Amino acid sequence: MKTMKKRTLSLLSIPCLLAILVPGSQAAETRLAEPTPQTQDTGYHYVPAPENLQARENFRDQKFGIFLHWGLYSMLAQGEWYMNRGIDHEEYRKLAGGFYPSRFDAAEWVSAIKASGAKYICFTTRHHEGFSMWDTEFSDYDIVDATPFKRDILKELAEECQKQGIGLHLYYSHLDWVREDYYPLGRTGRGTGRKGHGEWATYYAFMNNQIRELLTQYGPIGAIWFDGWWDHDQDSNFDWQLPEQYQMIHELQPACLIGNNHHQVPFEGEDIQIFERDLPGENTAGLSGQDISTLPLETCQTMNGMWGYKIADQDYKDSKTLIHYLVRAAGRNANLLLNIGPQPDGELPALALARLKEIGEWMQVYGPTLYGTRGGEVSPRDWGVTTRKGGKRYVHILDLPDKALFVPFNDLKIKSAKEFASGKPVRFKQDKDGVWLSFDKVPEEIDYVIELEVK
Repeated sequence: MKTMKKRTLSLLSIPCLLAILVPGSQAAETRLAEPTPQTQDTGYHYVPAPENLQARENFRDQKFGIFLHWGLYSMLAQGEWYMNRGIDHEEYRKLAGGFYPSRFDAAEWVSAIKASGAKYICFTTRHHEGFSMWDTEFSDYDIVDATPFKRDILKELAEECQKQGIGLHLYYSHLDWVREDYYPLGRTGRGTGRKGHGEWATYYAFMNNQIRELLTQYGPIGAIWFDGWWDHDQDSNFDWQLPEQYQMIHELQPACLIGNNHHQVPFEGEDIQIFERDLPGENTAGLSGQDISTLPLETCQTMNGMWGYKIADQDYKDSKTLIHYLVRAAGRNANLLLNIGPQPDGELPALALARLKEIGEWMQVYGPTLYGTRGGEVSPRDWGVTTRKGGKRYVHILDLPDKALFVPFNDLKIKSAKEFASGKPVRFKQDKDGVWLSFDKVPEEIDYVIELEVK
């Protein structure tokens, strides 16, 4: 145990900045919302650096990422929120003594993810359980100091991502079910046996020191993906002090995007908008009723029913369902962040690997109709969506019971139409209201893509 390595926490002195959000492209017929101020306006506003603006466009181009929820909770195989059932944090800590993911291989993980067509990975560096999956200087409760594994998971993953050309985003929980200085307590984690109450100032300093560490020791980071703001959504006087934290991130890595899974309209200083378990504009899960901003959009979704590994949850969505979700996200100008919960031994579940392979095979053919595109001029329909790139329009037909389709491209002049996969011409007729597409049979493909060339 490297007991002497831990440094005394000190408050970071950072001026309070507010941010103005710079509009980006957005699919037609969406509700646009202004950013929500989180503190009193000081008159000083964050202006995104050129690197940040470019990173936003690159993010929009990528369309597909993989979420990895992995921590001590994988050992219990009951999902990432199991500690919240009232498990004493001192007992929970004992899991670390047996955490030895002997089958973890960063190269295998990244290779499988890259082959799926995903362009980035978002890795849970510290979830609500408070355990750090890297060799942090600011706690002994981490993968190197508290486990027999003694390897820096994040370091190996970061190096492999750089080697294989995959972007790396980092999930970081704002809340903590273990530390006593996460106080006042939020609405979760109240039954974990914390008897003392520390000071918010030391916890805030701890978080900022860890974030600084992540942004200075692990190479370029594409985004910081925050979670947990909602733990104090009923406390009107609670201040997360986000502007200072956001400024620190933007100063350390200007191109690093900030997203926060708070289920609200984006706050000033954030660079992407996150939706959980729903496509933008939908709210079937009850977490995404917020308006849609002009920032780059991302929706996160599970392959099965859980984020973290749950041994009893083998109800994985089939590849058609997942591909449809990816395509429908792109048609709404959003990325899909698709989750996998790695096993306690360090392997990705076999069913997850099978889905990655199936999605990858589809993306090898149809990826160009998603990568680098923006939502098309025609808003999403029950039958599917449209995407656009340059002089091309892609009509993604996902559910059509007929041999013909009317698409209201009333402001575009169509030069030609063809099946994207085969190149076979498609009959079309255009009038002032749009384009009629006629097919030889009812589409049966997972996604029957028609490429339209615009004059």
